[in-house]
Amino acid sequence: MIRRAVLTFALLTAALAGPAFAAEPPPPVTAQDHVLGRADAPVTVIEYASFTCSHCADFHNEVLPAFKAKYIDTGKVRLVHRNLPTAPANVAAAAAAVAICAAPGRYFDVAEVFMRDQANLRTTGAKPWFDAGVAASGKTREQIETCLSDPATGAALQAQIEGAQQAGVAGTPSFFVNGKPVAEHTLEALSAAVDPLLRR
Repeated sequence: MIRRAVLTFALLTAALAGPAFAAEPPPPVTAQDHVLGRADAPVTVIEYASFTCSHCADFHNEVLPAFKAKYIDTGKVRLVHRNLPTAPANVAAAAAAVAICAAPGRYFDVAEVFMRDQANLRTTGAKPWFDAGVAASGKTREQIETCLSDPATGAALQAQIEGAQQAGVAGTPSFFVNGKPVAEHTLEALSAAVDPLLRR
């Protein structure tokens, strides 16, 4: 079923080759979003990322732990993770769907595994990578496979892709701090955008 999902989501991600949209603020945060941190945090950081993007993995593996300790764990920032699949986009989209299908509260567990083990895609192939993601999901393989075949899962991912396009996202990872884009994904760049908002 995972292999079938990879092929199915290839059709979904064909929209990525479409025309660019005029840049607008990213869509507002809703109950459909996956959020790390307190709902009432004064600063919202929206990240558009892909589970097959090496720069995204660098952020999640090297920068996010320090950013989380400094801002998220202290209640200052909530991080919203949204998917914009990149090459191979069908694999990235299927991985995003596995994360979306995870049990409540387990989305970021799946994301952590996919980002941590991303380099293994080039050596061991996709199956062990997907197996690890499913194992972190808090659901059985059968439950994940049922969710992957649900049209609502594809619609949820499509909404994230369209939101990224509307916001003018040209690559991953891309960040918006309280709706404004941040050019770099370093701790220093994000801190420079976040800290003035905390002093208000």
